[in-house]
Amino acid sequence: MKMPRSCCGTTSFSSGKDNLDARLPQSEIAKVYDRVAFVYDIWGKLTESRARTRALQVGEIRDGQDILEVAVGTGLAFYEIVKRNPNGKNIGIDLSKGMLDKAAHRLRKLPHTNYSLCIGSAFDLSIQDESVDVLMNNYMFDLISFADMDKVLKEFKRVLKKGGRLILVNMTAGERPGSRLFDRLYALSPKTMGGCRGVKLSGPLAQHGFKIEAREYFQQMLFPSEVILAYK
Repeated sequence: MKMPRSCCGTTSFSSGKDNLDARLPQSEIAKVYDRVAFVYDIWGKLTESRARTRALQVGEIRDGQDILEVAVGTGLAFYEIVKRNPNGKNIGIDLSKGMLDKAAHRLRKLPHTNYSLCIGSAFDLSIQDESVDVLMNNYMFDLISFADMDKVLKEFKRVLKKGGRLILVNMTAGERPGSRLFDRLYALSPKTMGGCRGVKLSGPLAQHGFKIEAREYFQQMLFPSEVILAYK
């Protein structure tokens, strides 16, 4: 499925007076999401479901593929991935045991499917080079400092096969009325936003040699998201 093209400049998105950098240390993220795991699905369905559904569409997942989801969360997307790819290889990783426990409970509804869920970091993927057909990543880069994004993108590029699909969903900079509310909340208290702030990944992706097919903007309950489809 082709995404309609939209403006995807190749200027990197870096910290500055108009851009909020990550203020929640990586060492604290697992604890924060362990605490919110039991209510995360409510937030996800109210504010992220349209973007997540679109990401699954452009992923063009087919049975028999090798698929990796980094930052699998409570499995809202991973459940759909496994359902579409029951005989392929599906790997989901996350920093938070609480989120993974919720994902494991959700995946019990899909018996006789091939998947694994485990604790893991996007900075050091325990995945072989060029072994992944589709890599999906939902709402993670908005937790990562600008200085550390390069490390993650290098890992993503390492594990993807040549021509493999990368689908990113991020909280992004608001483009419509009301969406800047979340920037203000983040500025006041990063933990209130689960450490998330708006980012734009088209520029960094291009700098790492990814071929960007398209970027789409979504706003749901005022919450701004971007969906990016790129190829290695």
